[in-house]
Order: sequence, then structure tokens, then C-alpha cells
Amino acid sequence: MKRIFLLLSAVLLAFGLTSARAEDVAALLDRAIAGDHRSAEHRARDIYRHPKETLLFFGLRPDMAVVEIWPSAGWYTDVLAPVLRDKGRLYAARTAVSLESTPAVLKTRDQAFLARMAARPDVFGKVVPSEILAPQVTEAAPRGSVDMVLTFRNVHNWAKSGNADAMFQAFHALLKPGGMLGVEEHRARPGTAFEDQVRTGYMTEEYVIEAAQRAGFRLAERSEVNANPRDTRDHPRGVWTLPPNLALGATDRDKYLAIGESDRMTLRFVKP
Repeated sequence: MKRIFLLLSAVLLAFGLTSARAEDVAALLDRAIAGDHRSAEHRARDIYRHPKETLLFFGLRPDMAVVEIWPSAGWYTDVLAPVLRDKGRLYAARTAVSLESTPAVLKTRDQAFLARMAARPDVFGKVVPSEILAPQVTEAAPRGSVDMVLTFRNVHNWAKSGNADAMFQAFHALLKPGGMLGVEEHRARPGTAFEDQVRTGYMTEEYVIEAAQRAGFRLAERSEVNANPRDTRDHPRGVWTLPPNLALGATDRDKYLAIGESDRMTLRFVKP
């Protein structure tokens, strides 16, 4: 009986510590999301992107080393940087701007991203800028050193350029054994032809899962936190028809605003 009591006490203590950690992370995320460093434009997308719920699902902790893949203008960087600032490390793995082949528009956007980080050292001062564009550039962080790699709405770009497998292999190499890969991507209907996936920007879950598995990952869990049942996924300009791009301009603008942002898969993988 005494042994059972001690075992039960240990389980309850572990559960209490786990719950406390989850509460601590949630509080850090709340503060980051409410921070004055975030623009009104970024805040307006919270209802579609669910940053708190998404990062909790991926298992983010403040003591992790995390690589954010292709942060672009820094929407998720704004949330990740404050959470990881004191105990963890965030690598902002931008597209490989050092390559001559990188389009000028991406280099200009990257300069704006770095300038915005430099303007708020209190928030971004410990972020480590790096680059990734596999197979040419893969050392976004020391190999085998990070706890988590995160990518948001990028897989369709790699599928189009033919380097999706190389990118997933690079993520696998960056992670420690047991490390997590979090993927959010526009979601196509099952069975959608690959050509239509590339054309519309919507990828099937099957494509993403198989690409990750080929690189050595195991699917741990799926979430519907970023699902949007209003998205019919049959728009004239693909996913870019919807907010935030609104590629058709004024044409049917109210219709697409009412739909909101795309239906998205949210997948967590583990490196065995």
C-alpha cells in the first residue's frame, strides 16, 4: 500500500509540474501576443492564425532552441522571440539571401525584417539570424542541436521549386533525437493532383506527411486548430485569392473576406 501511495504521489507531482509548465508557457505566449512590438496588421490576423493554440500544440517551451524557417516579415517571430528570449534560443532561418540567385524583392524584404528586429533589441536582441535553402544552404543552426523546427505556409514553395525533400532532410539534420518539427500548410482536398497543388498553393496532407517521412520523421499528431470549413479551396487565383493577399483586388472582395484565410493542416512530427 505504501508503495502504491508513493507511486501515485509521484504521478500526481509529475502531472502538477507538467500542468504548471503548460500554464507558464501559455502566460508567456499571452504576453508576447499582447506586446506593443506587434503591428495592428499582425494582430488582425490572430483570429485566423491562432498563434497561442498552434505553438502549444507544437509543444513549445521557453528553454528550447528553435529554428523558424523562412520567417518572411516576422509574423511568428514576433511571438516566438519574447517567449524564447530569456531561457531559449531562436534562429531566424531566412531564405538564402546570400545567394546571387535570390530575387531582389526577397533581399529587400529581408533587409526590412532585419531592420525591424534591430529597432527593438529588447524583443529581438537575442534572435540569431541564419539562412536556409536546401540543398545549397543547410546550416541554419548547428547540426543536431535544436529542439524544434517550425515552418508556416512554406511547403508549397518547395514543392514548386522541387526541393521539398532536401528541405525536410535539412530539418531532420538540425534536430536532436526526439526533436519536433511543426508544419502548418494550406490544405488541399485528398487526392488533389500534384500539378493542381503547386498551381493553387494548397497541398494535401498526404504529400506533406510522405515528404516528412522520407526524411526520417514520424508523424506524432494532427490538429484542426487552423482549419477553416468556409474555405472551398477552388478560387480563381488559388490560396492567394483569400486574405491576406486578396489577389483579385476589389473583385468579390467581401466574399473572400467573409471566407477568411485558408484552411490549413497543422502537423507535429518527431525525429526518432
